[in-house]
Amino acid sequence: MSQSRITDEEALAFHHEPSPGKWEVTATVPMTTQRDLSLAYSPGVAVPCLRIAQEPQTAYDYTNKGNLVAVISNGTAVLGLGNLGALGSKPVMEGKAVLFKRFADVDSIDLEIDTEDVDAFVNAVKLLGPSFGGINLEDIRAPDCFVIEQRLKDEMDIPVFHDDQHGTAVICAAGLINALHLSGKRIEDCRIVLNGAGAAGIACIELLKAMGARHDNCIVCDTKGVIHQGRTEGMNQWKSAHAVKTELRTLEEAMQGADVFLGVSVKGAVTPEMVASMADNPVIFAMANPDPEITPEEAQEVRRDAIVATGRSDYPNQVNNVLGFPYLFRGALDINARAINDEMKIACARALAELAREDVPDEVAMAYGRKLTFGRDYIIPTPFDPRLIWRVPPAVAKAGMDTGAARRPIVDMDGYQTALKSRMDPTASILRGITERARRAQARMIFAEGDDIRVLRAAVTYQRSGFGTALVVGREADVKAKLEAEGMGDAVRELTVVNAANTDHLETYKGFLYERLQRRGHDMQDIHRLAARDRHVFSALMLAHGHGDGVVTGATRKSAHVMGLINHVFDADAGHGAAGVTALLHRGRIVLIADTLVHEWPDAEDLANIAERAADVARHLGLEPRVAFVSFSTFGYPVSERAEKMHRAPQVLDGRGVDFEYEGEMTVDVALNARAQAAYPFQRLSGPANILVVPARHSASISVKLMQEMGGATVIGPILAGIDASIQLCSTVSTANDILNMAVLAACKVG
Repeated sequence: MSQSRITDEEALAFHHEPSPGKWEVTATVPMTTQRDLSLAYSPGVAVPCLRIAQEPQTAYDYTNKGNLVAVISNGTAVLGLGNLGALGSKPVMEGKAVLFKRFADVDSIDLEIDTEDVDAFVNAVKLLGPSFGGINLEDIRAPDCFVIEQRLKDEMDIPVFHDDQHGTAVICAAGLINALHLSGKRIEDCRIVLNGAGAAGIACIELLKAMGARHDNCIVCDTKGVIHQGRTEGMNQWKSAHAVKTELRTLEEAMQGADVFLGVSVKGAVTPEMVASMADNPVIFAMANPDPEITPEEAQEVRRDAIVATGRSDYPNQVNNVLGFPYLFRGALDINARAINDEMKIACARALAELAREDVPDEVAMAYGRKLTFGRDYIIPTPFDPRLIWRVPPAVAKAGMDTGAARRPIVDMDGYQTALKSRMDPTASILRGITERARRAQARMIFAEGDDIRVLRAAVTYQRSGFGTALVVGREADVKAKLEAEGMGDAVRELTVVNAANTDHLETYKGFLYERLQRRGHDMQDIHRLAARDRHVFSALMLAHGHGDGVVTGATRKSAHVMGLINHVFDADAGHGAAGVTALLHRGRIVLIADTLVHEWPDAEDLANIAERAADVARHLGLEPRVAFVSFSTFGYPVSERAEKMHRAPQVLDGRGVDFEYEGEMTVDVALNARAQAAYPFQRLSGPANILVVPARHSASISVKLMQEMGGATVIGPILAGIDASIQLCSTVSTANDILNMAVLAACKVG
């Protein structure tokens, strides 16, 4: 998987728009009426307050404590940036908070404590304990982090976890379990060399020893060389715990005959000669970021039998902490754990290792662009494997229960796994898959409206994200001026700016267009004006002649107007089977609404066509189509002539023998609510519909815009489906990110 280049401007814009920061607080209870307010606050709130005061454990029943983790730092060791201070660390801590939510549905708040005094820091965190179900420490320098974590674990009755230490250790352990399995070695027999005796390195070696590695077989090195008994220079109590009796003094000497190398140090610390001196089937975890101690290419050039892992996503076997901390806390929170102990960490590592040995779901392989099969290049699961949420937390929870860390053991583990599956937002993995498919397609994307800065920003991001080539229709001087005004002047050199004045194909385009339009009242002057001066027509002509692979347009003109222009070049109208499908993403659900673009007042045959087009789009998005023909009536009641076509449309599909589920007519609540569906046991949908076919374009538009403005739904589309070209239309209120999403869909040929 390739790494996309991110500019300073893009990073700042991402953190600034649509509002500063990366998360917000939303209420989970109604806050509309006076009664709601009375229940939420005074006087209703007094009842749970009194109950919790009498029975402290009920705080997990009546507050969000049981699903709330604090991400806490003082900013003394921010990523690879050093001591930026508490405020400088806040963007990282906000990012960690959203990762908790994204991967394990754990609510999280970032707290930045402005002190480097260990006692003050410990006291501040300890006093916050009643608010949270767990504490995730982050980016605190060594050795302070060791002292802080241990004191907080001793003084608090909730899990305290320093991810820089233990997150890396858990994923490293998971990968090592599988690497040794492939190498036919046992951890008890392996000679292990660790380079880097900071927080992560010490945690890695301690966890491996807890898993069976022998103390005298583990050689720890730092910048001064081997940590051996009798050494005094650069030592502390945490290093001294891993000192061994040995004559080895340098990393080079330690590497000779070693089975395993673990690196959490610096780029280039390991040479090819060191790798060549290792034992048969060596395991090399070069985890320095952003550049490993030795690259996989360098290591495998001298040792073809080596298994190599790094911390980078553009190499196989990425040691990524996001595989660990969300699921460790998910399992710990769900048993109201007192702590996260070694047994829970080992259980997490083993669950990850076992998952990597199983067949990988098709959607994961599709997202990564290759078949992922357990072996030397796949020993650790990918972060976007949907099974992680229901495979890892149960293992962690069970280990916590077995070791007495659980206050509330889980009785029904099967039911717990089922509940975990329902917690996750399926839209994230679907969008991830589309993104990776687009990156593989490397489409030449035509951005029709090069005079709009939103479009230009989307085009630049498309190119820099590695999706393919961005072809911008516009005047080069205008494009350059607009990008310079945004502080992105250097991007002009990356984009390909195309217009009628600099193309060699204008006469060909005009001839093609005249052939199509000469009997529709257009003379040669009209044709020239359309081909040479209208960017929408010019872009469509480029696409029709294979001078691009997709078109994104519509950000500056109403979609009906743009559709009329595209129809000059393509048969994108109702009579040729085209349809507009809009995806609504809201609270973990995706629902497609059709037709939102083409058909003004479709009849039953048109509605059946629309359903088929929408089913195609759903499958492109990784959904199994379930179509509901929706109206204000359900299965004929109340009777209305207006609803008749919605009643007949499923009968049309009956005659066509389509291969997807459909039913109707029905009201929206019956279509989307499983309990409402249960009142009609004869209906054919196996679950809530994910495609709503509506009676007319105006009702589709009203539905989408109402959900967008009142419900806060994310809108993707309308997706133009059913034409022999990849064209996607944005709305005039689209952001640069919305336009980019449409370009990604066009690259994947969704439609």
